[in-house]
Amino acid sequence: MALMRIAVAAVILLDIGIRSTDLEAHYSNMGVLPLHVLYQYCWNPYQLSLHAISGLWQVQAILFLLEAAGAVALLVGYHTRLATLVTWVLLVSVQNRNPLIGQGGDDLLRMLLFWALFLPWGRFYSRDARRLGPPEKVTYFSAATVAYIVQIALVYWCTALLKSAPEWRTEGTAIYYALSLDQVLMPGGRLLYPYASLLQGLTFATYYTELLLPFLLFIPFRVTWWRLLFVGVMYAFHLGISLTLFVGLFFLINMASVLGLLPPVAMNWLDRNLHTGAQRWRPWATEQLARVRPHLRRLQLPLRLSVEHNLPLTEGRRFLLRNVRNAAVAVVLGYVVWWNLDSVNNPSLYMSQPLRWFGYLFRVDQHWGMFAPAVFKDDGWYILDGTTTAGQHLDLYRDGQPVTYAKPASVMALHKNDRWRKYSENYLFVSNEYMRPYYCNYLLRIWHENPTHPPLRRLEVVYMKEISLPNYQVPKPTREVLCICEPEQPAKPNLNSAPDSAQ
Repeated sequence: MALMRIAVAAVILLDIGIRSTDLEAHYSNMGVLPLHVLYQYCWNPYQLSLHAISGLWQVQAILFLLEAAGAVALLVGYHTRLATLVTWVLLVSVQNRNPLIGQGGDDLLRMLLFWALFLPWGRFYSRDARRLGPPEKVTYFSAATVAYIVQIALVYWCTALLKSAPEWRTEGTAIYYALSLDQVLMPGGRLLYPYASLLQGLTFATYYTELLLPFLLFIPFRVTWWRLLFVGVMYAFHLGISLTLFVGLFFLINMASVLGLLPPVAMNWLDRNLHTGAQRWRPWATEQLARVRPHLRRLQLPLRLSVEHNLPLTEGRRFLLRNVRNAAVAVVLGYVVWWNLDSVNNPSLYMSQPLRWFGYLFRVDQHWGMFAPAVFKDDGWYILDGTTTAGQHLDLYRDGQPVTYAKPASVMALHKNDRWRKYSENYLFVSNEYMRPYYCNYLLRIWHENPTHPPLRRLEVVYMKEISLPNYQVPKPTREVLCICEPEQPAKPNLNSAPDSAQ
């Protein structure tokens, strides 16, 4: 669990770093989703977001810094439970602020933090461990550990059960269609794409890995070897995904999530090697500390922080609190299992709308429909066709180069990061038509903020649609104009109109 804590904190810091490059674009009123649009079209009344208290990017920056501070505290294990709570609250907050850029990995990341609120994942490899000393035992069992393991299994079971299309279950063409999507195609995928038989085998291997492998987590004998097998296969599985498809942090989140399943034999090996490494750098660290200690004393900085200890709980109160906590976690776990069963369309277990408020409020709502029920086939690429006042056509997607309708060498490279790729995917849906003018006007504004750019009198967001066809057929792209916007022109005075007082 300690190893998972470190990995999850590192992924959150990476997520913050990626998101922070788009503070204005994704989280401010000057971006693609102003607060009034969020409230009108995307808001769930049961969801809360500190990031929605202001449309200023400066306020967003402060909240991002607070989340980063919580993640750093979580990484080093400093007041771990409080750091977990702060990080979870701010992670949920930023996800609620812009649902148009979310992906399946975000659901798993916040669920890991939620269950970790009830887990002692700060008892090793942490500042808390140095303060509290070694625990009485290194194994731990509670309702939260069961919830964590069940949650990992649900991710893969549900994504397999939701893959109901023939291309997954009978035809074996799902990986072929996935690698036909130029917007997510990585170099590794290009190497595999020409081999139809291999792609068919990988399709069935993917489906049955997701469907059957989680059962290994519940085999009661030879647990060590089954856990090692599960973690090893999952790492190979997600590493393969990362080399073939552009999925952002999805593969890292999944790889971090299974570290808590490592058995004692793996952790004992890691401890021995970490201890050996510590032996090598400890003399150097001691020498450096000896050098700075006089300076710290001169500045009157304490080397140790005093910690106030709470009065010890009686054994009876501790037993009562532990059982209340386990009961609460068990109820939430049952709710989460019910939610997931409903997501795979089991009519006998249907969860009515009034019961969903709890899931939305605490963000334990989840849906694992990755490439399900079928692979998305509306492939293509964007052209941001800006017309200058001189009549030239420039592509803002390619830094103002002349517009060309030739397919780019790498469609994936057009996207700044996976958040923008997900936004561009949602931009296509007719149900999200409301978001199109805001993106178009945002592009116009940032273009005109650069004085070296020629002024535009018109911008068209064009999608070159290229439907993925079977058997390596190459369709002819069709040009679809999704949005047209023009910069506001100052109103010309009407010299023939009457004075205001007479109108």
